Amino acid sequence: MSAVQFEVPAIVPADPSANIADLLEERVKATPDRPLFAVPEGSGWRDIAASEFRRQVIALAKGFVASGIEPGDKVGFLARTTYEWTLVDFALFYAGAVMVPIYETSSPSQIQWILQDSGAVALIVESADHAARVDEVRGDLPLIRDVWQLGLGAIGKLSDAGSAVGDDEIERRRGIAVGADIATLIYTSGSTGRPKGCVLTHSNFVELSRNAAKALDEVVQVPGSSTLLFITTAHVFARFISILNIHAGVKTGHQPDTKQLLPALGSFKPTYLLAVPRVFEKVYNSAEQKAEAGGKGKIFRAAAHAAIEHSTLLQEGKRIPLALKIKFALFDKLVYSKLRNAMGGNVRYAVSGSAPLGPRLGHFFHSLGVTILEGYGLTETTAPATVNLAKKSKIGTVGPALPGVGVRLAEDGEVEVRGINVFKEYWRNPEATAAAFDGEWFKTGDVGSFDSEGFLTITGRKKEIIVTAGGKNVAPAALEDPIRANPIVGQVVVVGDQKPFIAALITLDPEMLPTWLANNNLPGDMSLADAAAHAAVRAEVQRAIDEANTHVSRAESIRKFTILPSEWTEASGHLTPKMSIKRNVIMSDFSLQIEELYSEPVNTTNVSIP
Repeated sequence: MSAVQFEVPAIVPADPSANIADLLEERVKATPDRPLFAVPEGSGWRDIAASEFRRQVIALAKGFVASGIEPGDKVGFLARTTYEWTLVDFALFYAGAVMVPIYETSSPSQIQWILQDSGAVALIVESADHAARVDEVRGDLPLIRDVWQLGLGAIGKLSDAGSAVGDDEIERRRGIAVGADIATLIYTSGSTGRPKGCVLTHSNFVELSRNAAKALDEVVQVPGSSTLLFITTAHVFARFISILNIHAGVKTGHQPDTKQLLPALGSFKPTYLLAVPRVFEKVYNSAEQKAEAGGKGKIFRAAAHAAIEHSTLLQEGKRIPLALKIKFALFDKLVYSKLRNAMGGNVRYAVSGSAPLGPRLGHFFHSLGVTILEGYGLTETTAPATVNLAKKSKIGTVGPALPGVGVRLAEDGEVEVRGINVFKEYWRNPEATAAAFDGEWFKTGDVGSFDSEGFLTITGRKKEIIVTAGGKNVAPAALEDPIRANPIVGQVVVVGDQKPFIAALITLDPEMLPTWLANNNLPGDMSLADAAAHAAVRAEVQRAIDEANTHVSRAESIRKFTILPSEWTEASGHLTPKMSIKRNVIMSDFSLQIEELYSEPVNTTNVSIP
């Protein structure tokens, strides 16, 4: 019987007086000339040293002070992932203020709710488009005094306006906050109802950064370590990594446009990446379809098979047969090395979170020489609660608890977390706070299991467990993740609660579809609606479903599916900003299509197509 609670003691003694600004001060004292950032310049990158970053932070902090921002004031921030994001973040810390990040894809009503609920007195936006969305609801936000726009030179103007503010005033404000004080107010992405504001403290970030840097020292504390951020910094995952990088002295670049990701990786050449599983799926699927188009699809699939087999045997501690060693060496020259170079050539580690990665991709990238350290956490746990370690990782798990963190399983399998990373409370919502805790343990809503060494595996969301009419409990993720790995599949939602069998709603991936169609001698410009009804596309989706069904019992297998003629996006209201499915919205919006799946009974023992 596996243990149901694992707690890892903190490596670094806690300092209740420390705040996030102290991390930058310590970094500048230790390595003033070390590049902390690089910004795009021409076809390359220009480094920004730690001391120069601090100088810019203080200048901007003075601008905030001169404009009337007081210690403790909430300031909204709506922008893409760029160098300026972290500059603004630290300038607000130095001014004693509290940032309220807003996803740059948020609608006017979402912006209004977050600014209104937080009590923000000012707002920073990046573009004219962001400003226009704010203008729509500005009349309902009487507390907002100023809206600054980065695209109109706000940083330069604020820095100039603050020139009369003394260094001693910034030093005074920088030191006001102690560990227990609020550092930021991050609103959950709202996949289940209205976003709630999570109060994250300075200690949450400081203690987690100090301990995570020790736990991940081979990733973030090796000479010359660097990363290229492209996940939104409004999300706690990238925000925490930004702060951790300053503490650890990692050089950070930014690329907000994921369509430009591969060229940026090629020129920046990072040593580690931060990504969500969808990015790894895209890299793999693009490479496969490119090989297919060049007539080398068979070679690529053989190389992928060998890579997965090789990595699996290594993880299990088994001997690699000579034939596989030879094949692996050949494919390393022909296939793996090209993919390594596409990612810049220097990537050794990738930290993956926010959704399950799946063993297939984990093993594939491991054979490329990229160890994907899958982790687990929520906004309420300041991002990571568990993460696989460079010294020891197990593909298919989300790793052990980080130092200073405890993880346990409740009687029903729900994962609960306590420790240095757990948030203080939900902003102005004592009922939700009380409901989220069992004593000092935060109830995550996820279901999981441990192995004997404390490596956690997440099996699904507690609220998403489907109970069929026959009483079978089904975790959707076990079916959805393998299906989503297919190049032409965009998203999947498994349905079947209180129904006689399991079925699925499928959307197609508009980016990958044209290449796949062309590779299969079909018109590449076929519309989503036409493709959804095409026999060859349906057969390919059926193949993906048949493969997924091999991993589950017959009672859990998908018997019918429908391909929707549209896609689910954040703009359509069906995905959160971190690309998670809003299951409750989809179930409501596509209730007719779901009912159609069950309009005729399925009596066959094999999988049937509607």
